[in-house]
Amino acid sequence: MTGATAIMALFLALTHLYIRLLSPALDAPRSPWLSLAGGAATAYVFVHIFPDLCAGQEAVRRAGWTVLPALDHHVFLVALAGLLVFYGLERAAILARGGRDAPPAGPEKSGVFWLHLTSFGLYNFLIGYLLDNREVPGPVSLVTYTVAMALHMAGTDHSLRRHFTGDYHRLGRKVLAGAVLGGWAFGVVFRVHEALLAVLFAFLAGGVVMNTMKDEVPLDGSGNFPAFALGAAGYAVLLLLL
Repeated sequence: MTGATAIMALFLALTHLYIRLLSPALDAPRSPWLSLAGGAATAYVFVHIFPDLCAGQEAVRRAGWTVLPALDHHVFLVALAGLLVFYGLERAAILARGGRDAPPAGPEKSGVFWLHLTSFGLYNFLIGYLLDNREVPGPVSLVTYTVAMALHMAGTDHSLRRHFTGDYHRLGRKVLAGAVLGGWAFGVVFRVHEALLAVLFAFLAGGVVMNTMKDEVPLDGSGNFPAFALGAAGYAVLLLLL
C-alpha cells in the first residue's frame, strides 16, 4: 500500500501546485464547481470521519487520556477546536484585507500570511500523514479519502489565493504541497498511538467542516446551494454504496 499512498500524496501535492490552472472556472462568482467540491468534502466528514470518531473515542478511553470523567466526548471537542481554530484564521485574513470584498492582503500583512501558512502547513502535514495511517485501511478507503481531500484542497487553495494572491502564488502553494509529501513520508516511517491518531483525525474533521462551509454560508447569500447539495448528496450515496 505504500506505493499507492505515495501516488495519492503526489496527487494531492500537485493539486495545490496546479489547481490555479482551473482558475477561470473556479473564480466565477461563487463557482458551482467549488460548491460541488465543498459539498463532497463535507459529506465525507459526516458520513465517514464522524462515525469513525466514535471508535476513536474508545481508543482515547482505553489509553486513559480522558481529562475529566464527566466529559465523554473528548474527540468531538477536539473537532470543535479544529473548527474554531480555522474560523479564527479566516476572520484574521478578512480583517487583514479590510473586508471580504477588499483586495488581497499586501506585504504589510505578512504576519497574517505566515500564520496561515504555518497553520495550513500543519493541516496538510496531517492530511498527508493520514494517507498511510487512516482509521479504516484498504484501497477503497484510500481512494475516497484522497478524492475528498483533493476536492477540499481545491477550495482551500482558492480561498488562500483570494486572501494572499502574490505571496501564496510565490511561496504558499509550494509549502502546502511539500507539507502533504512531508506528512506522508513521516507516516510511512512513524506510527503514532491509536488515541493520538483519533485526536488528529478529529481535529482534521473540524477543520474540513469550517474550511468548506465558510464559503457556502456567507451572509450575502452568494453560496451555490444546488451545487453544494448535489456534491454532498452524491458523494454521500457513493460512500454508502462502497
